[in-house]
Amino acid sequence: MSRNDQKMSRNDEARVHRVGFLLIPGFALMSYASAVEPLRAANVLSGRTLYRWRHVAIRGSDIPASNGVRIPADATIGSAARFDSIVVCAGGNPTAFSHPPTLAYLRRATRYGIRLIGVSAGPFILAQAGLLQGYRCTIHWEHMPAFRETFPALPLSRSLFEIDRDRFTCAGGIAALDMMHAMIRIDHGARLASAVSDWFLQTEIRRGEAAQRLSPAERFGVHHPKLVDALSRMEKRIERPLAPAELARLAGLSLRQLERLFVRHLGTTIHRRYLLVRLEQARVLLRQSTMAIGEVALATGFATPMHFARCYRRQFGLAPREERVAR
Repeated sequence: MSRNDQKMSRNDEARVHRVGFLLIPGFALMSYASAVEPLRAANVLSGRTLYRWRHVAIRGSDIPASNGVRIPADATIGSAARFDSIVVCAGGNPTAFSHPPTLAYLRRATRYGIRLIGVSAGPFILAQAGLLQGYRCTIHWEHMPAFRETFPALPLSRSLFEIDRDRFTCAGGIAALDMMHAMIRIDHGARLASAVSDWFLQTEIRRGEAAQRLSPAERFGVHHPKLVDALSRMEKRIERPLAPAELARLAGLSLRQLERLFVRHLGTTIHRRYLLVRLEQARVLLRQSTMAIGEVALATGFATPMHFARCYRRQFGLAPREERVAR
């Protein structure tokens, strides 16, 4: 190889974006695949090595995903080379994660201007490290209640993904495809980003601010606008539930009319549906946070832990304390 060719080769290598996938044991495999595959596609479709990635473990030689698949580690946090981006992939119950060396590793990365990306439950790890202060962020809807209780000062959104300077956060699942489209567009332009999305049959590229969940109408198969309005208000008012009469008033109906809609379309009453919404939220908090049971009761609109425990056992067949032990 001539000196000129060697120089060109070194320049090409310098332009390669080095990505470290920090895989937390129990990480969501779908989220990881949706984040790494677009990088491979960008290399193939451009005909150049634009991205290189390595898998980083917090310890050990391989990392188990949530479904038991194990990814061989290329490095550990103690031996990892420097990267241009670090993608933190996590799943399960991130509130149970406690590994100070990992948090210190991520803090050190910020000193070198490394782009930090949290996927699925990964934003929770970034927040634990204190690296989302002053940044817009998002996380999977299942982790939102625990995230809000643990980090009440952080500006959390319900979007698919958020890009705020050198912090990327994503709800996970296939939303990582949409976020990586945005990242490739930032790094290498819209044409390549669109080609990557087209390769994955992604006929609709969703913007970051798109909603994570289906609307109540789609989830429950109801299309009466007044009923949808009431269901939406229930999900937004958990800690201080609205009285049925107030729900009806806000929907522009009498209480009797709204009750009839609930029975006709959902086969239940307003009170029972609202109670289920609150208990399902409580279940998430019990599984995804370390909040005391009394705090969970208050956060989901129950006046006393005793009343909460009674309702919880009636709905799920076990007490809140047993739910926490069984998780």
